[in-house]
Amino acid sequence: MLPDELTAILRGDHSSPFAELGPQRVPGGWRFRTFQPKAERVDLIDAGPMTRLADEGLFEIELAEPLDNWRVEVTNHEGHSWEILDPYSFRPQLSDFDLHLLGEGTLIRGHETFGAKVQHRNGVPGVRFAVWAPNAKRVSVVGPFNHWDGRCHPMQLRGGSGVWELFIPELVKGELYKFEVKGADGQVVEKADPYGFAAEIRPATASMVWQHDDYQWQDQDWMEKRKSLKAADEPISVYEVHLGSWRRGEDNAFLDYDSLAEQLIPYVQWLGFTHLELLPISEHPLDASWGYQTIGYFAPTSRFGNPDDFKRFVDRCHTAGLGVIIDWVPAHFPKDAHGLGFFDGTPLYEHADPRKGEHRDWGTLIFNYGRNEVKSFLMSNAIFWAEVYHVDGFRVDAVASMLYLDYSREADDWIPNEHGGNENYDAVAFLKEFNERIHGEFPGILTFAEESTSWPAVSRPTYDGGLGFGLKWNMGWMNDNLEYFELEPVHRAFHHYKITFSLLYAFSENFILPFSHDEVVHGKGSMLDKMPGDVWQKFANLRLLYTWMFAHPGKKLLFMGCEFGQWNEWNFDQSLDWHLADNGQHQQLMLCVKDLNRLYAEHPVLHTRDFSGEGFQWLDANDNEAGVLSFMRWAEDGSCAIVILNLTPVVREGYRVGAPHVGPWGNVFNSDSEFYGGSNIGPPFPLTAEEQPSQGQDHSFMVDLPPLGALVLMA
Repeated sequence: MLPDELTAILRGDHSSPFAELGPQRVPGGWRFRTFQPKAERVDLIDAGPMTRLADEGLFEIELAEPLDNWRVEVTNHEGHSWEILDPYSFRPQLSDFDLHLLGEGTLIRGHETFGAKVQHRNGVPGVRFAVWAPNAKRVSVVGPFNHWDGRCHPMQLRGGSGVWELFIPELVKGELYKFEVKGADGQVVEKADPYGFAAEIRPATASMVWQHDDYQWQDQDWMEKRKSLKAADEPISVYEVHLGSWRRGEDNAFLDYDSLAEQLIPYVQWLGFTHLELLPISEHPLDASWGYQTIGYFAPTSRFGNPDDFKRFVDRCHTAGLGVIIDWVPAHFPKDAHGLGFFDGTPLYEHADPRKGEHRDWGTLIFNYGRNEVKSFLMSNAIFWAEVYHVDGFRVDAVASMLYLDYSREADDWIPNEHGGNENYDAVAFLKEFNERIHGEFPGILTFAEESTSWPAVSRPTYDGGLGFGLKWNMGWMNDNLEYFELEPVHRAFHHYKITFSLLYAFSENFILPFSHDEVVHGKGSMLDKMPGDVWQKFANLRLLYTWMFAHPGKKLLFMGCEFGQWNEWNFDQSLDWHLADNGQHQQLMLCVKDLNRLYAEHPVLHTRDFSGEGFQWLDANDNEAGVLSFMRWAEDGSCAIVILNLTPVVREGYRVGAPHVGPWGNVFNSDSEFYGGSNIGPPFPLTAEEQPSQGQDHSFMVDLPPLGALVLMA
């Protein structure tokens, strides 16, 4: 009969394998034990054969003096032999201070502590593994190197921290692995590493050992310049893209990161966008989730290449003058067996009570923001993407679902906070800390909230009572304008308020105006197909809508395919319909978007006061009968742009527009230009305003307004 401690090793139940395995000081010398389940015979190199203590593969030898190199030769039943350097001769080395910070929730670079770290111990190369699983009975590292046998490499539990650690010598970058967890419930499951830096391509689910100190960045100038970025004063125009369906290769195969860089970057440059926003790039098992059901929070998806390939993609964006924003999903995570859910046999990353821990709509789990270790995980993840991958911003998904305990729930399916309200105080505190830390650590970085409710001060500083985001998606503007533009023009006079309402609150937040992926899927129709009328009118309406977006206060966002007027809804499983972009009105629409980006970027009057009411002034917001809107944009230096929208398919001849001074007022943009497929109606030469008051101004001029067209005039 073996002692209970050794029996626990054989059963895979031991939480302190260093107490029994490896070299141990004993009276009279040293004892060395190793557990090799596949072995018929084990020899300790430079010492001789070891004694079998159990048929399961437990071997022992006693020596008078210690060895410098505890290496064994294992011979299996077929007579094959191999050598192994004993992992239990390398004592755990995780810092007690880091473990303390984890418990406090102040460990903000957990990726430097947890996961798989390639390192050297006493001159020996290998990989140190660490994972948090406080309620597990046993955690092992498994992979091809031990035939996925959880008995071979049990990890050491570090005191009361709940952290397990093991250094396995002679493993290298690229090695596949998982954590085999024997949970509090006695069930044994294989889990991907929560901090894994790389992963197998789906449907395989193993993590992959990776190093992040090999890549040599070339974007130093960009990163230095970014520090002085002031979003309020910058032209920010975002091209939102799903890398898996922007363009496909032969046989509908994914393009890799390098091919995407070669094709996507110059295209977006040519269009004049300032930033790319990538739908979630973190590893995810289901293509149909578009990345919003994340498993590998620290791993760029392997669908398009390895982590260095993604770094090179970001690097090339920066050297081309493009910022990179990633969609980040701290609101929820999927229930896949290899993921974060029920990680150690208990609800660990999620709330135990499904009324707080489960999203009914999405079938996903909600992070427990009140748990310090979970806060450290999420905070570390944000720091990681900014620090290791040089991303320029985070669009935080589903913020509304984080803020409200009753988000999309029935009356009896949520738990009020301690004051009886529906605010999720833990989530609010986390979002504030996220914004404080990310802006403090990385000056010039952007944070965007996808938040669709009336929660106050989302994009105001935390010291002023806000959540601290730099910008907020203006979902109200998007919804109102799409509802308006989908109407036949004959009905628009009765819904005029929808297009003007946004200016009542336009400066209550730092808004970005989005036409995003969510508006062109699930039966909503493409942007072009939403527009009423015949084909010409559809294109004219869309050019008019885009001009309104670029002239309206706020930063800009447009989803891929919308720039050339794709007829079909977005399909994540295939390429955009690029054949359309090569000719006709689709190509002309693309030229219109290109020129709108140029206009917006080149003229400070259209972007420097995007968040200030001093930069906007109505000329006439109430001419619903004619279907005309007119307003001015002002820059700090007193320069002015006059914008006139004709929201009907009728030419408005001799329409009088107020002007703050004589002029001349040059027509710098006309959405009805023949170059964009329009009828080319509008002033062909600069207009001089006369001293006739109109629309609250001392001067005015007469102008012919193009049908379903917009004019931008500047002095």
